[in-house]
Amino acid sequence: MNPKPFYPSHVSWSVHWEKIQHSDIHHILLSGCNSVRDFATLLSPVAGLQLEELAKRSHTLTRQHFGKTIHLFVPLYLSNECICSCTYCGFSFLNQVPRKTLTYDEVMSEAQYLLGQGFRHILLVAGEHRHALPLPFLKKIVGALRPHLASLSIETTPYQTLEYQELADAGVDGVVLYQETYDPKRYEEVHLGGPKKNYLKRLEFPENAARGHVRRLGMGILLGLSDWRQDAMALYEHIIYMRKKYWQLNFTASFPRLRKCASHFEIPYPVSDRDMTQLICAFRIAFPDLGLVLSTREPPSLRNGLMQLGVTHLSAGSSTEPGGYQLQTSAEEQFAIEDHRKAPEVAAYIAQQGLEPVWKDWDSNLH
Repeated sequence: MNPKPFYPSHVSWSVHWEKIQHSDIHHILLSGCNSVRDFATLLSPVAGLQLEELAKRSHTLTRQHFGKTIHLFVPLYLSNECICSCTYCGFSFLNQVPRKTLTYDEVMSEAQYLLGQGFRHILLVAGEHRHALPLPFLKKIVGALRPHLASLSIETTPYQTLEYQELADAGVDGVVLYQETYDPKRYEEVHLGGPKKNYLKRLEFPENAARGHVRRLGMGILLGLSDWRQDAMALYEHIIYMRKKYWQLNFTASFPRLRKCASHFEIPYPVSDRDMTQLICAFRIAFPDLGLVLSTREPPSLRNGLMQLGVTHLSAGSSTEPGGYQLQTSAEEQFAIEDHRKAPEVAAYIAQQGLEPVWKDWDSNLH
């Protein structure tokens, strides 16, 4: 009999947030975040008024656990074909847009360009369409790329445990799976059709990956779909659950914000730069050793600041459509990016700030 899977508590923290005092924040900064209640306190509007103090503590913890390193990675989009109808995504099945799945040779061409840029950490991304990107084809791509990389992750259609094990055996060492929003009502409203519509099934997939012997698991929420504080609380619970049960895995968290796309989705819960900064600082204080990821969805000014406060992993020089690096196809992008700097420019800025851009931090010979 399988143990009971994770399900968020859905506790409303609004009453708690109304009662918080500045002294409560100060106590946590001194003694650490030791409970779900402490984490809720760090997310409170009152804590937002003490953002500078949160940022200082976040910076200190980041340097203690990660040094001055910033890990660079890049997404390689394999396909924008998708059978899911997600109202916020440019790949949605409902969108009448040009579709493209790269051939094997096209993938190798894109990858060769990225290797030439210096990347040794690549994230393979695709819409949820098993027939457009069959598992044997994905395994073939992984097998060809893995010898040239320090790590290879995927953000594709979710798989069952044995399928993840096949991918891990082929060379995948990281899987990225976002719940998007943990609010069941909002989840149903924005997922109109396709396999992703099943909220409970989506909650199970991170455990499938964990049991499938991957080395690293990326989790996250899509900011703007629902109340960011409540979603962050649920993500905190989920990470606590996963780290306790699958302690041997390396976890990362990401909080991408909604951006313009072909769906023309109106953002119902906008998240400001200040809110996002508070969110990242709260997660760093709660999880001092957790990798925090920031993508090119965010503008350069925010990325430049957050790499000093808590972010440890940055994408750079990204394209969000299949063939976007070399092939210049007409395929639709998943979303608009905000940071258009080339990877060497981002790396140079990191170095100018006294940090170390890391292109390779792992060797498969050591695994």
